[in-house]
Amino acid sequence: MKRAQRLDMVQRVVDDSERGRAQSLAASERRLKESETKLSELRAYQDGYMREFSRRAGNGIDSASARDYQAFLARLEEALKQQTQAVTRARAQRDAAMSTWQGAALRAQAVGQMVKRFQTEQEQALDRREQSESDERSQRAWIQGLIPRGA
Repeated sequence: MKRAQRLDMVQRVVDDSERGRAQSLAASERRLKESETKLSELRAYQDGYMREFSRRAGNGIDSASARDYQAFLARLEEALKQQTQAVTRARAQRDAAMSTWQGAALRAQAVGQMVKRFQTEQEQALDRREQSESDERSQRAWIQGLIPRGA
């Protein structure tokens, strides 16, 4: 097996690896978007709930209802804190996946360039060999008199 053929196999493996890294990056991006969306929804829910609490408190609210609102707002605040942490983790995972994919893409590009260079060298060597054989046949034919002298 020639060097260019071996490198072509390596190229396929490296390209497959790069595609896998790209898919992993895409999945990380989706998880990040989902986490950010959930965080945004929780914030909107909290804002609405706080507005409702303020409206009710302005109209007069009993102490038991006020405690219930406060307890629920505390749980909502904790959920927001946890979701913010989830977004931070998802972003870190996405950044790591991006870095891994970029490395794989650079390797795939480098191997691709090397394969092309070796293929070009192989083609040039084949062309030189064919030209040499053609010159040799012509020379033998001329020596044997098959080609008229002076032609």
